[in-house]
Amino acid sequence: MSKPAPDLHIPSSPSTVRVQIINTTSQLTSIPLALFLYPPIPTHTHLTCPSYSFLITHPTSPQKSVLFDLGVRTDWKNLAPSVVDPMVANNWGISAEKDMPTILTEQDIPPSSISAVIWSHHHFDHTGNPALFPPSTALVVGPGFKSAYLPGYPANQKSPILESDYAGRELREIEFDQQLKIGRFNAHDYFGDGSFYLLDAPGHTVGHLCALARISTAEEGGKGNGDRYIFMSGDACHHGGGLRPSAYLPLPEEITPNPVHPNDPHPCPGAVFEKLLRDGDRTLPFYEVAKGENGKSVAHDAAAAQETIEKMMEVDARDEVLVVMAHDDTLLDIVDFFPKDVDAGKIEEWGEKGRWLFLKDFVGSLDKEKA
Repeated sequence: MSKPAPDLHIPSSPSTVRVQIINTTSQLTSIPLALFLYPPIPTHTHLTCPSYSFLITHPTSPQKSVLFDLGVRTDWKNLAPSVVDPMVANNWGISAEKDMPTILTEQDIPPSSISAVIWSHHHFDHTGNPALFPPSTALVVGPGFKSAYLPGYPANQKSPILESDYAGRELREIEFDQQLKIGRFNAHDYFGDGSFYLLDAPGHTVGHLCALARISTAEEGGKGNGDRYIFMSGDACHHGGGLRPSAYLPLPEEITPNPVHPNDPHPCPGAVFEKLLRDGDRTLPFYEVAKGENGKSVAHDAAAAQETIEKMMEVDARDEVLVVMAHDDTLLDIVDFFPKDVDAGKIEEWGEKGRWLFLKDFVGSLDKEKA
């Protein structure tokens, strides 16, 4: 028996934004999963994934367009040595065919139309190269960012960011002082009209941000069932197995689409994955955030990161919200990418199709005769 999805208490508003999910051409391979998630699942040891960005456009003020994350910069070896050296030493596979301004310009969107770049956090696969945007483009970061990471390299040889990332532009640090919550997240109403919220999601790094965009109201095409939303999780969660199952979305008895046999029209029995569950519990995610005592962990504060995921579970339980994790490769064949808009009418369909597809990563650990 699943728990009912909790009310997120999102303030009502007639205002919406246009959202486009950008596949940034970034590709990450050979990234050890143990840096992020625990316990290990045999045969699922490394991440191979894209990195998504989001273009958010305010329909009444297009000049207010903002980007949430930028992906990997094409010249990533020019990042700070404290970032590049470990990646090279550990043979991480990192590539990007295009920088974000190129992606935008190819669709006749001038970089000067972007009023702000919002970093979910400071890691290289999200920061891109802000220096390629004009000085009029602000850089927006989460609470505590400035004291944790400024000045950038080379002024501070140990900093993971570059001085050039913010030089000559406004560096705006969000303060969650509006006494506003979305679910259990502290929230900041970015445009002041209820169309787009930044969410305080600490743990993975200092100042980590998630975001929630209202893309339609019931009157605009929400099929009369209420508003529709996109939740941009950044790196609050790195894999579907860190978010699901949950008390709200237990492991189903039957799973469709079939993650073991993708071309099989018949559902996959959920029981084949039970041996991989933590304590055999169908309401616990397969993974939790890796802690230092379990080996190397990239989480700044693993306990806070896990709490952020638990808040995400409540959002994930809502059919009207599509949760998009920055590195979720299961969405590559499901959602519409830039230059197409996110279609509010497809939110439930995309959510249902993608919800359990991450289980494909565990197939090598299964007794396939039972699948």
